[in-house]
Amino acid sequence: MTGTGDERDGERPADEPAPLLPSSFQGHVRAARDELGSQVAHARAGFEEANARIRQRTGRDLILAILIGIGVGAVGFVSIVFVNWPFVVFASAIALLGVFEFSRALRAADRRVDVAPQLVGGALVLLSGYFFGMWQHFVALVVAVCFVIVWRLVAQMSARDGRTYGAVVGDVLTAGFVQVYVPFLTSLALVLLRQENGTWWVLAFLIVVIAADTGAYATGILIGRHPMAPRISPKKTWEGLAGAALASLVAGVLLAWLMLHLPWWTGIVFGLTVLVTATVGDLAESMVKRDLGIKDMSSWLPGHGGVLDRLDSILPSAVAALALYYVLFPLTAP
Repeated sequence: MTGTGDERDGERPADEPAPLLPSSFQGHVRAARDELGSQVAHARAGFEEANARIRQRTGRDLILAILIGIGVGAVGFVSIVFVNWPFVVFASAIALLGVFEFSRALRAADRRVDVAPQLVGGALVLLSGYFFGMWQHFVALVVAVCFVIVWRLVAQMSARDGRTYGAVVGDVLTAGFVQVYVPFLTSLALVLLRQENGTWWVLAFLIVVIAADTGAYATGILIGRHPMAPRISPKKTWEGLAGAALASLVAGVLLAWLMLHLPWWTGIVFGLTVLVTATVGDLAESMVKRDLGIKDMSSWLPGHGGVLDRLDSILPSAVAALALYYVLFPLTAP
């Protein structure tokens, strides 16, 4: 007998070293690993090149824009779906950040805007939109506008800096405009939120705005050739508007049918109306920024600009969504 039982059964003794893999197999492993590394590097270089072209064309970092957009969208979605009060806090905080940002941009352009009164008045308008009735809400708006205007006039009289009458009138009108533009328009979304099924209506109009913005951005990047309003916003194209229209119509029909339980054709009305208000809001903010001589309201959201640069399409769309609620809600299926 020439070997042990273990050897006869084909088992390797514990002290015997493991056999090395065949050199041909090791070569295949190295080749596959090198090929995978080469493919990853090639894909990364291609993505970075595409991102650089997009950044050159739009002035935005695509990766950061996507990540921040997903993060903010997730927070907003979670805050609105389960209970309402976190969304009230979230929306109010975003709006007040927009007021602060807008006030700073106006001050940098030599408009006399008092930041603290704007924030106080804005908070009053926002909270009244959710907790008070419609008439009390409008009273709160009037009180807030009068408050910031009187504060500005008293501050100007105290300054005695020889500011011209025309400049003072411009400051007063600007003070009232800030309250109407940011807190009041945002508060209409909170008014909609406290209506029957208002949660789903707020979520629906936000989804349509996002769909329109995404459709415009993607289509404009891919095939955008003809500027829509070159003097106001040179990078917006008619092709981008067509992409926004398609995306908003599809989103509107699906949301009307699946979420709002409305006839499918109301989704066309919903999508087109929000598309118009979102586009007008975007162009209106571009006109304001051009008048102030700035590209973005701030750099707080890398890849997006400022808070108000993300609210520009949403603010007027809140008006449209609330109006559509009163018109279309009676058609809701039981």
